[in-house]
Amino acid sequence: MIVEYIRYRVDEESWPAFEAAWARAAAVLARAVQCVDHELSRSVDEPACAVVRLTWTSAEDHLQGFRGGPLFPEFLAAVGPWIDDIEEMRHYARTPVHGAGGSVPSLYDWAGGLTALERLTRTFYDHVRRDPLVGPLFAHMDGDHPRHVALWLGEVLGGPDRYTRERGGYPAMLGHHLGKDITEAQRRRWVELLLDAADETGLPADPEFRAAFVGYLEWGTRLAVANSRPGADVVRSAPVPRWGWGVAPPWVG
Repeated sequence: MIVEYIRYRVDEESWPAFEAAWARAAAVLARAVQCVDHELSRSVDEPACAVVRLTWTSAEDHLQGFRGGPLFPEFLAAVGPWIDDIEEMRHYARTPVHGAGGSVPSLYDWAGGLTALERLTRTFYDHVRRDPLVGPLFAHMDGDHPRHVALWLGEVLGGPDRYTRERGGYPAMLGHHLGKDITEAQRRRWVELLLDAADETGLPADPEFRAAFVGYLEWGTRLAVANSRPGADVVRSAPVPRWGWGVAPPWVG
């Protein structure tokens, strides 16, 4: 992906028309397959300064695909009158330096940290052992397995990278699934039992947390099923995924 920044200088009298123009342009961008997202910001220190940030799938997709495509004339009709107000327009490549700030708690902290996750996995695997559908998959489960899964969940949900440092990271977790040939029924039952345990152990029940938590469970278990197929072509080396709030940040009102 590539990030484009356009810096404008727009006087106070012209601002309503400028903002309306970019609102019309945004409707075009919403239909452009080359556009990932976009945002118009206005300086609070110097209101005449405005910045438009657009993320494109690539510079080529922007400069050739979008600008050479059928949507560009409509886009240009909206923002073209403001070209003379542009002070700078540049494309920037993302770097590995990025991350969230401290204003929004991680899912790990919101859940209650490792203590809460260990309580969750202990209760969960008590149910798993007795379950006729998924129990056979864990017939030879190590006694420390619930704690190891708690470490994995903790790292995934934004906590310390202890699973990577102590247990071998993603390749180790992948190794637990290879060749298991997990069925869809077993996957669904696994998720169901874990959500039951989340209720039993008092994991946060607010819709925002549960939506993010279930989102990871659906993604992770479906990937596990695919990786468990005999002869599956799997990605053997990858970082532990880091899951966030998605479209619904924590409710603190």
